[in-house]
Amino acid sequence: MSMFGWFRKKQRPQLPFSTDVHCHLTPGIDDGSQSVEKSVRLLQHMQQWGLTRIIPTPHVTEDTFENTPAIIDPAYGSLVAGARDAGVEVELLEPSAEYRLDNFFMQCLEQGLVRPLPGNYLLVENGFNQEPWDLDEVLFELNVKGYKPVLAHPERYVYYHDDLDRYSRLHGSGVLFQCNLMSLGGYYGKEIKKVAEWMLENDMIDFLGTDLHGMRHVESIERYMSTSHFAHVSEVLKPRLLNDKI
Repeated sequence: MSMFGWFRKKQRPQLPFSTDVHCHLTPGIDDGSQSVEKSVRLLQHMQQWGLTRIIPTPHVTEDTFENTPAIIDPAYGSLVAGARDAGVEVELLEPSAEYRLDNFFMQCLEQGLVRPLPGNYLLVENGFNQEPWDLDEVLFELNVKGYKPVLAHPERYVYYHDDLDRYSRLHGSGVLFQCNLMSLGGYYGKEIKKVAEWMLENDMIDFLGTDLHGMRHVESIERYMSTSHFAHVSEVLKPRLLNDKI
């Protein structure tokens, strides 16, 4: 090796996927980015992480964020224009959403207002206090309609932590799991990190997502990406993930 090789800059760590299926970049319509400028700044970091395709997934939640395509589309348009003007070389795919399984979601489903991810995958979430009483029935109905339910950040539903078999039953029934990168990094606490690692060990992580809302999440992800734990997780997960297959 040339003596100058010792002085080469260390390569920046990259995510084990190039398509993000869960992030909150559409400006001003949920608790994520509140402006185009902030969204562009987030996109610049995501590009540095090796992401080349991003699917915006704003919250669709009863009473709080009752977003429909009529609300999402203009925000998405401003995001695309802002990224283009800033020279961000990331493909922004058509927006989907993170759908809370509540009454508003069921109304949207009946009215044809639900937009899946490519391949008819549908990112859905439980409430954080308890599982929806009709969860199994709703998931079955989604399957009948041709959707492929992907449960967002199941490791964060603490009411499952004392009944890990519930994860096994859900996953075994065909529900796919999208784990948050920050859960594995410990952002949400030791217990959620422990459950995320258990899911990793039991081959239950089908998608990995940033769930990016703002710079606090950028800082957390970049700290985690500098660790040996991240390198190990990336090596294990990269051949398993479905992110880049949609």
